[in-house]
Amino acid sequence: MSDSSPQPASPTPPRVPLLGLALVALVTFGVFFPTLQAGFLDWDEDPLLIKNFAYRGLGLTQLRWMLTTTRMGHYMPVSWISYGWDYALWGMKPLGYHLTNLLVHCASAAVFFLIALRLLEAARPGAAAGRSRWLTVGAITTALLWAVHPLRVESVAWITERRDVMSGLFFLLAVLAYLAYCGPEAQGFTRRRLYWLSLGCFALGLLAKGMVATLPAVLLLLDAYPLGRITDWSSTRRAVLEKIPFLLLALVAVGVGLWAVLRGSGMTPVSQLGWPARAAISLYALAFYLWKTVWPARLSPLYELPVPLDPTAGPFLLSGGVVVAVTVMAVALRRRWPAVLTAWTAYVVILLPVIGLAHNGYQIAADRYTYLPSLGLALLAGVIVTSLGLAIGRARILPAAVAALAVLAFGVATWKQTEHWHDGVALWRHALALDPSSGIAHANLGGQLIHQGRTAEAAREFETAIVLRPKYPEAHLFLGVLRAQGGDVAAADAEFRRALELRPGLADAQNNLGVSLARAGRLAEALGHFERAASVDPDSADFRNNLGLALAQLGRLVEAQAQFEAAVRLRPGFSEAEGNLARARQLQGK
Repeated sequence: MSDSSPQPASPTPPRVPLLGLALVALVTFGVFFPTLQAGFLDWDEDPLLIKNFAYRGLGLTQLRWMLTTTRMGHYMPVSWISYGWDYALWGMKPLGYHLTNLLVHCASAAVFFLIALRLLEAARPGAAAGRSRWLTVGAITTALLWAVHPLRVESVAWITERRDVMSGLFFLLAVLAYLAYCGPEAQGFTRRRLYWLSLGCFALGLLAKGMVATLPAVLLLLDAYPLGRITDWSSTRRAVLEKIPFLLLALVAVGVGLWAVLRGSGMTPVSQLGWPARAAISLYALAFYLWKTVWPARLSPLYELPVPLDPTAGPFLLSGGVVVAVTVMAVALRRRWPAVLTAWTAYVVILLPVIGLAHNGYQIAADRYTYLPSLGLALLAGVIVTSLGLAIGRARILPAAVAALAVLAFGVATWKQTEHWHDGVALWRHALALDPSSGIAHANLGGQLIHQGRTAEAAREFETAIVLRPKYPEAHLFLGVLRAQGGDVAAADAEFRRALELRPGLADAQNNLGVSLARAGRLAEALGHFERAASVDPDSADFRNNLGLALAQLGRLVEAQAQFEAAVRLRPGFSEAEGNLARARQLQGK
């Protein structure tokens, strides 16, 4: 990059207070310590990690799979590599996976502290004596209000959301490198190196989770305020040109992300969720997350999307009014308090990929979506604490005391919130305590009860789920499993077929129906279902083995052998598939 881009108006950043850095990391670790006692959750972690053998290790086979898979609708090779590292160190002990999530989050909190120091310095150039102390207080406040907030629990305590914490760390490292690149202390080759370091961290963040694609816009916002690098048309043009490599990476990541989603569960069709409903969801999410940031009570793993959705209902109209009011206020205060407009704009921009316009899933909102968008809101709180500390003389201890109380309150709430994520039954009983009408929560609780052998209770949960949410395919799938275990084959097949009517790509339903048909001697029909299951999830050793059995029984031994070989390759030590492979070879005279 050329060194001709405009320099920031801010002075050299203050020296890094190591005590503050350590305080942020240690407090964050302590608040989230209970997550280390949790196990795996059979909520995405079952297909993602427990039944998935492809990521286990860091050999060439595993790395090739990590770089090419779109399992569960995500392209996230960096996150997969971190899972492979966990497996190499810990095997299938959940402690190690939780520890990685927590350590990465603590590292993000520390990096955010360093970012806050630079941005608060840029926002308060030429402040009075004692500035360094209050910059440190403000930066600690910023980092801890973000790091120990109860909204972070879902991203940290849920191993599945490794992609949040990994992408978040690289996002923050990219910002920190960019701020150093913009600083007056960076010159010549060092400055160019910092630029490419920022771009490299951004690329790694995109490979962990595509949501960080909004970084180029965030950097432009920082250029405008507080860095002061955008002052006229010429400086604006240079700042935009400087972001072109970031923008190109972001566009590629958006395309890959859409491809991965379409290969997975797919987007919610417009026929099911029209544009007025999507606009209502988006406004609701903006207001909802803002309120939960201020008052993080009644946090749930699932805020179920109401069906049907009325865009003119009171909560949506109220949310729209809140968003308009906050936007008008931020614009009105842009000259006196520009930090408000910058923080609000960054909040909206970072939320755009998950705000509801490109909707998929059954949620209207999710706590994990706030992991990055809330950074600007936390910085705004740090600006307020720093400004008050520098302005109110003898009473300046008050803002620090209020900030400490807020951090303490959030920390206690977060500690309590982590208890709900200890196991699946506790999690979904908590969700139902908040919303007893959630059919999906009833179905998820039923799935947890199956694992505990409490099949009668599980069946009641699935039946309730179907009454509340008749078009939820997983409820029919698991109720079918229970019916099959109870010997009611006809009822089981009816549930499997209903699940496939609702979602033809539900691989487990295809496989289970195939098993039922094969047992009834309807091999040709069963074969079709096994083939569809294996095509949806080609990494499932069980699906490959079942497909091989059907092919073998139909006399297609060469094809059967290929499926058994794939099953053994996907799951080394899979004794059933190994036996089937040996039998298929023997029948061919090998």
